[in-house]
Amino acid sequence: MKEVVSDVVVIGAGPAGAVVSALLVQRGWSVNVVERQEFPRFSIGESLLPQCMEFLEAANMLDAVKAAGFQFKNGAAFEWDGARTAFDFTEKFSPGHGTTFQVQRGRFDKILADEAQKQGAQIHYRHTILEADISADGARLLAECGGEQVVFRGRFVLDASGFGRVLPRLLELDRPSQFPMRESVFTHVQDNISDAHFDRDKILITVHPQQRDIWYWLIPFSGGRASLGVVGERDKIVAMGDEPEQILRNAVAAAPELAKVLRDAEFDTPVQRISGYSSDVSTLTGPGFALLGNAGEFLDPVFSSGVTIAMKSAELAAGCLHRQLSGEPVDWQADFAAPLKHGVDVFKTYVTAWYDGRFQDVIFYQTEQQEIKRMICSILAGYAWDKNNPFVAVAERRLNALVEICSAD
Repeated sequence: MKEVVSDVVVIGAGPAGAVVSALLVQRGWSVNVVERQEFPRFSIGESLLPQCMEFLEAANMLDAVKAAGFQFKNGAAFEWDGARTAFDFTEKFSPGHGTTFQVQRGRFDKILADEAQKQGAQIHYRHTILEADISADGARLLAECGGEQVVFRGRFVLDASGFGRVLPRLLELDRPSQFPMRESVFTHVQDNISDAHFDRDKILITVHPQQRDIWYWLIPFSGGRASLGVVGERDKIVAMGDEPEQILRNAVAAAPELAKVLRDAEFDTPVQRISGYSSDVSTLTGPGFALLGNAGEFLDPVFSSGVTIAMKSAELAAGCLHRQLSGEPVDWQADFAAPLKHGVDVFKTYVTAWYDGRFQDVIFYQTEQQEIKRMICSILAGYAWDKNNPFVAVAERRLNALVEICSAD
């Protein structure tokens, strides 16, 4: 049986896997990446946040992304029953990048994986992991490719398998998410948008006119295409139709302003649906392993936080692992899990408040206080780890105070 040995084994070649691999090989460590699929492949999570640019820059991947011709993005627009508002990420409170891109993930993820390979990471596509034997002394992963079995050995394993959730499944780390069972129905369209008021430089998030816990994304791409999706609790989505395309068309028709924007759109790609995607785990790290991005916890697509959390986890894990492989003691709970969880919990606060209506009230509040808007803008731009921002440092308390102000008028 073939054996492949390296310092680190990374499961998954998506954004978290590619970035952490690049950061580790830059520090001189050997990395093998085990990827179940062949790239490019379809994935959602297409509207990046500016915070991602910092991680891409550190991984020496930003120039390649900029050269790819992706749709420029400078903010987020919101619409609900005729009420509109927008956030310009260049006007945020936190320092750092204020613009980013909206990307077809198949091509974007392939670019990152290729850049990681160019820097020295070895990526093994079409390998499915069957078994995992991991301890503080090292790891043995049994994989299968084309009917042949391969053993990957390493001193440490980083699981960046996303929704595949390889180690949570094999090591029985999964636990139920606190979020209700929601479903997403989505596709890519030739949008043919002619509305002069539509801003292709921003993601458009539309709230259902009557049911505020149902919302839509419209993510413009370069070349006149766009990603379109609707999200809601499963029973409400199912009530919209029998087939995915019927559900999505009926959902758009129920939101007049969105239907107007998309009146000439061509549905030329099969419509897909996923449900029960929110996830959690009992631990993010253990002897010999750590979970990155969606392999650990996935919240909800509403604020496009998934790729940002994935890359932040990659940055933190690379720093911890470099020190550990160099012989230094590392407290993974204090140095990786706790700081990562702080930002995740900030996003969780605002996701929860979005669905119960509190954060929507804030977003559509007509009398804006510019300094507060800049702080909220920073969170929407992905800067959920900037504790200089009061709405990050004490997220729940600050948000509730802001909700009271908005409700008093």
